Amino acid sequence: MKNLDIRQADIGDAGYIALLGQVTFTETFGHFFRNPQDLRDYYDRTFSVEKIQSSLKDPNNIFWLAFADDLPVGYAKLKLNSPAPFGGASGDAQLQKIYVLKDFLGQKIGPGMQNRLLAKAYERGAETIWLSALKSNERANNFYQKAGFVSIGEHDFQIGQETFNYSVFAKKLP
Repeated sequence: MKNLDIRQADIGDAGYIALLGQVTFTETFGHFFRNPQDLRDYYDRTFSVEKIQSSLKDPNNIFWLAFADDLPVGYAKLKLNSPAPFGGASGDAQLQKIYVLKDFLGQKIGPGMQNRLLAKAYERGAETIWLSALKSNERANNFYQKAGFVSIGEHDFQIGQETFNYSVFAKKLP
């Protein structure tokens, strides 16, 4: 990779985010689905261009896109005013997504997006940021723990027939 650019996304980027969302979700979770229709239904609800456009219009949502040599390779999403589970406050922020295409993992793209996301959350007044990571995803859990996030609990998330167990992490912002 010669050139990495991370920038805040706008409404015109909805197609990039929708496509990256579907591909990275499949790379991370696709093997868990026994029924392919469950995965397609989830994409329709979560990663359609219309859904992403709507999300981009919400002032509490901020997205970033990462480009390697002008190709979109990752995205991140911050949700402001999202109270953390287990006793959070209304001004908390949620690191809702950081996904990088599998072929680009290990190239410091995730940390670059995370740094921008944490700075923006702090700039917008959040004192705490929280996130959920698949409990069995050691790479993600280690990534967040290395960044100073601490475990505050667990929750389940249902998609079709599949139930996923998540660890919830939180971090006080400087």
